[in-house]
Amino acid sequence: MLEIALGSALMYYFAKESFDIKEKPAGAVYYTETLDSRNDSFTRMHRETVKIKPAIEDQFRGIVRQAYDYSCGSAALTTLLNGYVGAKLTEQQTMNGLLKFGETEKIIERRSFSLLDMKRFVAALGLESGGYRGEFTDLAKQGQPAIVPISYAGFKHFVVFKGYKDGRVYVADPALGNISFDETRFQEVWENNTLFLINVAPAQRKDLLALNEADMRHVDDATVNRYAFVDIQYPQFYMEKIADKASTIRLDKNQNESSENYGQPTYNYLRLYYKNK
Repeated sequence: MLEIALGSALMYYFAKESFDIKEKPAGAVYYTETLDSRNDSFTRMHRETVKIKPAIEDQFRGIVRQAYDYSCGSAALTTLLNGYVGAKLTEQQTMNGLLKFGETEKIIERRSFSLLDMKRFVAALGLESGGYRGEFTDLAKQGQPAIVPISYAGFKHFVVFKGYKDGRVYVADPALGNISFDETRFQEVWENNTLFLINVAPAQRKDLLALNEADMRHVDDATVNRYAFVDIQYPQFYMEKIADKASTIRLDKNQNESSENYGQPTYNYLRLYYKNK
């Protein structure tokens, strides 16, 4: 009886260890993979915990999404105030401020906010700001986020310029999230070379709109062509060994005069090679 109870306890213990029934943290996924299929081992399996999150969270990281089709201006301004100035505003609070301090009648008439409305609201918050015109080099080098108007997909829109790197312009779009344009395309959609800046003392600036690794999602064609067909699973000598095993063997005379086995019979591997026409 004791042996049966002990056996049952051991079976329960090993089953518990084999099947992970511990409570998992939210958003965690466990996957198991073979460490190296070429080597026999009692520890061939590797298990790792991976935290996952909806892609839309990263897509709109640091961005206040516009609630209405006409509210890109208020959403862009809220994004800039929160991410660069350190304010903690909702889009609705910004909209109320723009309506209160901006040109209310014109806002209602055109169903949109202007850079002048933004300037007046920002002034009410005790900050200096202004709209400027400049060349693309001025925008790329000025070193701080800015609201820029663009004409894109048939409509006028406000986005927040985040930075420029390696020929690409990265913006926080209240409608589409964190996106990028190549330099030429951005200059085509940039309206009147206009930008809106908020002056903030260096010690008070926040970096929530700074570029990070998650923004660098663009992969150019050259990179795809270079790495798409690279096989890095096995070393070259192993692939050579497999190719030799799959080839036809022919007995020939060694024609290498510098070889110690010159003139002696030797086996050669005859492989098949395919070439595109």
